[in-house]
Amino acid sequence: RLRGRHGPGRGPLYTDPRTSMKRRRQVELLLLRHAKAEDRGAFARIGQSDAERPLTAAGRKKMRRVAAGLRVLLPSPPVIATSPYRRAVETAEILAAGFSGLEPLSVPQLAPGCSPQEVLAWAVTHAADGRTVALVGHEPDLGRLASWLLAGEGADFVSLKKGGAALMHITRQGGTVHGALRWLLTPSQLRRQAR
Repeated sequence: RLRGRHGPGRGPLYTDPRTSMKRRRQVELLLLRHAKAEDRGAFARIGQSDAERPLTAAGRKKMRRVAAGLRVLLPSPPVIATSPYRRAVETAEILAAGFSGLEPLSVPQLAPGCSPQEVLAWAVTHAADGRTVALVGHEPDLGRLASWLLAGEGADFVSLKKGGAALMHITRQGGTVHGALRWLLTPSQLRRQAR
């Protein structure tokens, strides 16, 4: 497990005892919350699983503009990982089409209720040094991941709106991981970035 430590005047440090990596490695994590999905209650009343809730037509339309805004802000991520839930998969497909048409990877660690430690372990394992990994998932999980990277265990102060995103800079040296928030944008702010 990754463990948090705090020092005076420093951000959190996380130690991963499984790694013996000595060189410094940097990765950007794009955290993207799925777009607006069909109503949970209405979907439950017709006997459908929450995991199968699709995006609304308006959610898909707005996410295409969000993806266009992200394309202005970021290079194409080599990896787009998504929760296996339908609304996240559809969001990831829109993001992939907005960049280079990558095939999103379904990652069980991004399902609702995921652990920040498991998500981070997956992301840094699948990231190329200096590149961006896009993670498409749910709240409160993505916010907890960002909060944990910024302030350590038990922190929960970051939240993303539906279709909102955060860019985290992760530095890993040996078994120590540092997280820094580059930006946190609402969907409307991202749509305004689109050309």
